[in-house]
Amino acid sequence: MSQSLTHLPLVGASGGPAVRRAPTLWRDAWTLTGRTFDHWRTRPGALAVQLLFPVLIVLMMGGLFGGAIAGTAGAYMPFVVPGVLTLTMLFGVEATMTAVATDAARTLTDRFRSLPISSGSVLLGRVIADLAASVLELTVMSLAGLALGWRPEGGFGAAVLAYVLLLWLRLAVLWLGLLFGLRASGPESVAAVQILVWPVGFLSTVFLDPATMPRWLGVAAEWNPLSSTASAVRELFGNPGVTGLTWASEHAVALAVAWPAVLLAVAVPLATRAFRRLGA
Repeated sequence: MSQSLTHLPLVGASGGPAVRRAPTLWRDAWTLTGRTFDHWRTRPGALAVQLLFPVLIVLMMGGLFGGAIAGTAGAYMPFVVPGVLTLTMLFGVEATMTAVATDAARTLTDRFRSLPISSGSVLLGRVIADLAASVLELTVMSLAGLALGWRPEGGFGAAVLAYVLLLWLRLAVLWLGLLFGLRASGPESVAAVQILVWPVGFLSTVFLDPATMPRWLGVAAEWNPLSSTASAVRELFGNPGVTGLTWASEHAVALAVAWPAVLLAVAVPLATRAFRRLGA
């Protein structure tokens, strides 16, 4: 373990031990973020799959099914690309949960907890690393969308706000991943979450207008937090949006801010408590 993590006591001028520096949350978190970056550098395959999988999704949905859904693949691309950008933010729960559960199973988390570092730095370090990966994902996905004919039409400022909302959703999803990973009883728990991601993603307006669904199902889809972000992002990008059946669709931008805030208010304290009680 590096000296920056262990904070070994220093020797003072008189030969006695100097006062140990108090752990700093952000310094320790950044050190642990570097650990994750090192893992990606030495094993780039997993990161490459994480970056390219959303591109495969938009190729499949836009290229294979776009004509059947919207008449032509070109007409569907402005609708589906913002949706897949949103869905990609949900996929973060799987990678984060798997990484946290693996560290816990290998007792690495217990070893981190035994070090004189800030108690929140282990979780925060993982969040920072995964947010950095999310920026790469959005970049790759946006470039792929541009190559396939998607164009943001809402202006530069609105586009920046759209990406901020996407990362805001990802932040909430990452803390959910931390919570699930810390409470996972084994690999079967990770597999269950991986399976549930898809129904949550499809029961939304990511791929379809809720007006094409049975009304009760369309209403449920519009109140999905993914739908709020997807609709808000489409609005900000100036892309075609959904018809809308409820108040949720008409106030998508407000809900795109509110839903992640609610999820964070629940997940952050619960994940912090689970980390402190790990192994107890």
